Amino acid sequence: MTASLTRVPQTAEDLMRSMAATPVGHPHHTVLRDEAIQAWLPLARHLASRYAGRGEPTDDLVQTATIGLIKAIDRYDAERGVDFAAFAIPTVLGEIKRHFRDRTWSIRVPRRLQEMRLRITEASGQLTQSLGRSPTVADLAAHLLVTEEEVLEGLEGAQAYSATSLSTPVGPEGALELGDTLGVEDNDMRLAELRIALGPAMATLADRDRRILALRFYGNLTQSEIAERMGISQMHVSRLIARALQTLRGHLE
Repeated sequence: MTASLTRVPQTAEDLMRSMAATPVGHPHHTVLRDEAIQAWLPLARHLASRYAGRGEPTDDLVQTATIGLIKAIDRYDAERGVDFAAFAIPTVLGEIKRHFRDRTWSIRVPRRLQEMRLRITEASGQLTQSLGRSPTVADLAAHLLVTEEEVLEGLEGAQAYSATSLSTPVGPEGALELGDTLGVEDNDMRLAELRIALGPAMATLADRDRRILALRFYGNLTQSEIAERMGISQMHVSRLIARALQTLRGHLE
């Protein structure tokens, strides 16, 4: 009587133990690894579902969680006596959090602020349940053992998490787009600021230099006409104008 070659179905934990007992180079190790991935996929999907509704497609979250699961399977050491689930959950969650931290921020902010945002989000949910209300900045700071300034900094950094399209309709019945409400550079305002700053800058010039600039740019006289009026050469007028303008630029900048 020959022994049956059909393997008895194994539980997810049994698969991990069997895989650990099979050398990596053995053909059966690859089979056990694939079966373990399939057996533990429900755990990855469950952990991914906890982060649904945060702006990322569900398929992307499941794929990220699956990558974390595969990493956990490949790194798991059964000889340490730790249940695979206890080892895999932090690994999968870490992969998901890295996905949010590295790929979903519209504006690049320091990793410290990205991590603070995740901590604030998690703490906010816990405190809302325990306090029966939305937590204040002081509540969050006390819970996270950080200062209120750090919490505020994290909340401000969280605003970079998502961006709004400039084509988003705004106003009554969406008559305008968000981009239409943004200010543009106003050259008249810029000139007005320069005129205000020009007064103190002109006061630093010598009387003759101020008079020459006034004749040239307000009186619209040529350098030859200014030279004749001032009793100096046209070359000297040119040098004085260049020197005065350089002085003014220095003050205005």
